[in-house]
Amino acid sequence: MSFRPSPRQLEYFVTLSETLHFGRAADICSVSQPTLSSQFKLLEDQLGSTLIERGTGGISLTAAGEKLLPIARRTLENLDEIVATAQAGRANLGGLIRLGVSPTFGPYFMPFFLPNLKQKFPELELYIREDRPNLLEEGLMAGKLDCIITPDPVPSGSFAQRLLCRESVWLAVPRGHPLSGLEVIPFELLRGEKLLSLSQGFRLHDDVQALARAAGAEFLRDYEGTSLDALRQMVSIGMGLALFPAAYVASEFAKQPDLLLKKIEGAAMRRVIYLLWRQGSSRTAHFETLLDLATQAVAHMNIDGLEVPDSATTVAEG
Repeated sequence: MSFRPSPRQLEYFVTLSETLHFGRAADICSVSQPTLSSQFKLLEDQLGSTLIERGTGGISLTAAGEKLLPIARRTLENLDEIVATAQAGRANLGGLIRLGVSPTFGPYFMPFFLPNLKQKFPELELYIREDRPNLLEEGLMAGKLDCIITPDPVPSGSFAQRLLCRESVWLAVPRGHPLSGLEVIPFELLRGEKLLSLSQGFRLHDDVQALARAAGAEFLRDYEGTSLDALRQMVSIGMGLALFPAAYVASEFAKQPDLLLKKIEGAAMRRVIYLLWRQGSSRTAHFETLLDLATQAVAHMNIDGLEVPDSATTVAEG
């Protein structure tokens, strides 16, 4: 289509139809009469149709003008609705957020986060997808998600990253295991031990694999799932040892009194949780607000091993 009327031209047309007077229409539109007349004539020329009949007794709408007038009014109303919706969205974090969360953190964090978010922004529509971190990052890159909360993201110049919290990770050992009497397990004592983990795509999978390689432990691939609960039960029946993050431990380990939690000497038993969105997004201010609320939620969780940094908005991009 080679030509589209501008909103201003449609405004002139609608106002002229209501006043049937060029001078009064120009006053209402806050322009000079020559400007309104020339722009309206340009509209007619570009449309190839006469909209207003000009005569000695005044002006009136032509048949074409009568037909096009309701369309012009609806178009201006739709444009007004676009502006109103956008302005409402600005005060409501954009109106919709598609949020991805890792299943090893989200289920224990979201009950603290969502009530405050809905209280602050009751009209906000929230779509939540729980998935493996690698799939969340793919969804964010593809534009299927607006932002994600995930542990230890892969460095990428495509994403803006903001630190949400640091989370301790513990090694679970069954009661009666030869290592169960130690408060801190020396690194070398893991040699030959069987280590269980979640399937590929989870950061815990990578962490356990790295630990097994460094300590000379056996990295078991018998369990290919997404459930920390199943992993916990496997450890409890002596199938191997496994790593569990602090938020999960606080929520679920009371159900498993036959497991003991240990630190490993000389190993970094911690992961870092970030909020990510696409680099250069026009909604950065929305996500910064989301981060502030998420940081408050982590603080309210009051969990041993879950630490909110002094500056939660520290940039860690790339």
